Amino acid sequence: MNTKQQQQELVTIKTGQEGRFRWVAVTALLLAIGAILKIVTPAVGGITPNWLIAMYCIAINLTRVNVKQAAGIGLVTGAISIPISKAALPYANFASEPVGAVVCALLVHTSFSLKLGGVNLRPAITAGISTVASGFTFISILKVVLALPMAVYLYGMMPVVLMAAGINMVITQLLYFPAKRLFGGKED
Repeated sequence: MNTKQQQQELVTIKTGQEGRFRWVAVTALLLAIGAILKIVTPAVGGITPNWLIAMYCIAINLTRVNVKQAAGIGLVTGAISIPISKAALPYANFASEPVGAVVCALLVHTSFSLKLGGVNLRPAITAGISTVASGFTFISILKVVLALPMAVYLYGMMPVVLMAAGINMVITQLLYFPAKRLFGGKED
């Protein structure tokens, strides 16, 4: 075999494999942006948007990863969250973030579409439900581990999760379409 044939074999690309790991690059970029925003965003009334959840919801909506990949995204997000968390028990992110990411992937794969004037609201809905799933998992772990009173859980923590979910819905919806133009995405 001559050198020219060997070189041709080295640059051969199998059809259908070109974008196989595109989801990793898109997710990594969005999570990096989310981490920076989480660090610099101050709390307003004790509430900050969870930028990491918003960003992984955008990534999952864009790339439509499977449930196993979404769980991986959640674990990575949990690991990123630990050193930048403003919470009392940051290690609970290892459980809560995979729950949120898997819920998001499951919702995306239901292929529902709720449109308002031609605008698909799936990014907002998936972000809201995923934030609630992640947040309730987080505060439930926090309640058990720290033995918090039920009143604190119900009236202090649950409203914060619900407000963060509302904020994340708006953020995700607003950032989804520019991200889709930038990174490309599967059709809604």
